[in-house]
Amino acid sequence: MKLIVITTPVPFAGEIPLVCQLLEMRLETLHVRKPEFSCQEMRDYLNEIPLPYHPRLMLHSHHELAQEYKLKGLHFPGTARAGAANMPKQHLLFSTSFHKLEELQQPQPLFDYAFLSPIFNSISKEGYEAAFTPAAVQEALKKATVPVVALGGIDTDNLAAVRELGFAGAAVLGAIWQAADPVKVFQELLWVVKSSC
Repeated sequence: MKLIVITTPVPFAGEIPLVCQLLEMRLETLHVRKPEFSCQEMRDYLNEIPLPYHPRLMLHSHHELAQEYKLKGLHFPGTARAGAANMPKQHLLFSTSFHKLEELQQPQPLFDYAFLSPIFNSISKEGYEAAFTPAAVQEALKKATVPVVALGGIDTDNLAAVRELGFAGAAVLGAIWQAADPVKVFQELLWVVKSSC
């Protein structure tokens, strides 16, 4: 099972050093989600991350920077999914987001994986509660046309359940960025992932 970390949408004090620590600790995929960033702000952010880590970064916006920085890939939220057809894929991975189980059954030839949310009550978004029953998720995952990554409310207490449901991976946001010790939490999440393999 893959473990993905998503950045906070707004700048976080000490974020870049923390991001570098997580990448140094073998975080394989970091989704850079900064919806308010200008193209230059995104460049500045990427420039602060050492080059060897760029192939582990997925961009949620300013997709044109992916080739310039030799990144891992691009994320297309549901509202921008159609735009993936106009992007040169080349070596890049493409991901997208789903919020309905029936979307998982639709052919997705452009995408390498997809987020499904919210699986549990969100940690970072107040009032964003689990939208599916475990039985419905398990059934939908059996018919999914693309590997599905769980998102929403995932922490060390429920990460093992994500694998049991049949997800290909888990993406975390609030569990990391709202923790008193994000590095420790990441280590614990990584341990759960490795022990469930």
